[in-house]
Amino acid sequence: MPKRAASSPKHAEPFVKLSTRGATRLQARHPWVYRSDIVESNDPPPGSVVRVLDSRGKFLGTALYSSSSQIAIRMISHGSVPDLPALIAERIRGAIAYRKENDLVSNTDAYRVVFSEADFLPGLIVDRYHDVLSLQILTQAMDAAPVRAAIVQTLREELRPAGIVERVEARVRELEQLPALDSGLRWGEKSATEVSMNGIRFHYEALEGQKTGAYLDQRENYAAAARYAHGEALDAFCYQGGFALHLALGSGGKCSSVTGVDSSRPALEMAEKNAALNGRELEWIEANAFDLLREYAAADRRYDTIVLDPPAFAKSKRDLEKALGGYKELNLRAMKMLRPGGILVTCSCSFHVSAADFLGVVAAAARDAHKDLRVAESRGAARDHPILVNVPETSYLQCLIVCVSD
Repeated sequence: MPKRAASSPKHAEPFVKLSTRGATRLQARHPWVYRSDIVESNDPPPGSVVRVLDSRGKFLGTALYSSSSQIAIRMISHGSVPDLPALIAERIRGAIAYRKENDLVSNTDAYRVVFSEADFLPGLIVDRYHDVLSLQILTQAMDAAPVRAAIVQTLREELRPAGIVERVEARVRELEQLPALDSGLRWGEKSATEVSMNGIRFHYEALEGQKTGAYLDQRENYAAAARYAHGEALDAFCYQGGFALHLALGSGGKCSSVTGVDSSRPALEMAEKNAALNGRELEWIEANAFDLLREYAAADRRYDTIVLDPPAFAKSKRDLEKALGGYKELNLRAMKMLRPGGILVTCSCSFHVSAADFLGVVAAAARDAHKDLRVAESRGAARDHPILVNVPETSYLQCLIVCVSD
């Protein structure tokens, strides 16, 4: 347990003093320090702004403090922060400008506006869906009333939405020891809209579905997959039809048929609505994709294009070995189902599965399937999900597009 600074008066500015390991981590420009690396503090209040010192008392910067998370501090500045709400507002404006100035969100009105640490706003996620904004608040500091007010006000001023919805992760609030809170409309009157990604239209219901309602990190991968897709196509784990609709509508007619598979009936119902919105009818199958692929492979069912976009298999490092086995099995089955010259689009959204790990798993599956693979593209998340080079956690999505030969 870290020592308390017994001689410090109660009104003293909150501070934490770090071990050599913790200070080295910050000096390497990673923003997180774990509780085990705090060697002394003056008992900062939950969610407070704290001065960060090394073991000799040298000032390292300012952080947001959590009294409950194992990630005890998240750096917000390498200088002083006299006004946190004002800094949050400035950072939000900077995130919006970064995407605009670098042309990261053309051809869409659905994109990530704020990506937590990658936009120097730890604990805040904001996504834009046309005229509706969806936000997630994930830390004690971001949950403070003055900070919440600054977030909503800045988003209103900069993006002029018709509604701002908060999606609540109950487990995260429990871990942060924050009071229970329901998802809901936080400002405005609108929580449903239509969006366009790569010229394809989608319904959006802010208070339904997973994450903030869609998987915006795959937006550019949807379009890339469509460039290679052809013939009979299968989209496993199709959710609301992101890949499937792009294969059907964005492949220039190269796909003769597209089938989407998912275990969620509500997701498939939305996928069907999305297809109708674009004037198409596709085949949707409610099934466990693992079981269906096993059945189809045994029956020698063949396709020309297969997309694998499963949920995260490795939620923590201890899940890694099991996750790699799952990815290998899934890719092996898909490869056996592909005709010569087929296209496999295979994804992993598990941070603990590195790009090298994932490529190795796909290569091992190819050996067992007696296939040769050529990598057409190795991709990550859409560019509105920035990667910080010293924060590997911001690079979590792998997407391989490979050409499969016997």
